[in-house]
Amino acid sequence: MSPPAEIDAEALRRLLDADSALLVDVREKEEFEEERIPGARLVPLSAFDAAAIAAAARGRTVVLYCLSGKRASQAAAMAAAPGVVLVLKGGIMGWTAAGLPTESSCRSAH
Repeated sequence: MSPPAEIDAEALRRLLDADSALLVDVREKEEFEEERIPGARLVPLSAFDAAAIAAAARGRTVVLYCLSGKRASQAAAMAAAPGVVLVLKGGIMGWTAAGLPTESSCRSAH
């Protein structure tokens, strides 16, 4: 099995800005609430449904991410159409390393 195709943070940002990507976070709910990429949809690897993701994409490129890329690669392997599903290189760590913003559901005490 070949590794999934990857996309870097800047290329993903351009796709998101053009509304050309469906961004899916495959981490668990607690991780998603703590920090996520704006616009991401939560579909944990433990409940990943490739057919539902494909239907929700509506012609957009599906980009999967997790913390560093391992779980997203596992989810991509479950997806039927290689090349239509990409994995964010470096996961959310790669996104933040590129200086791109994240959001949180957690309320800060500051």
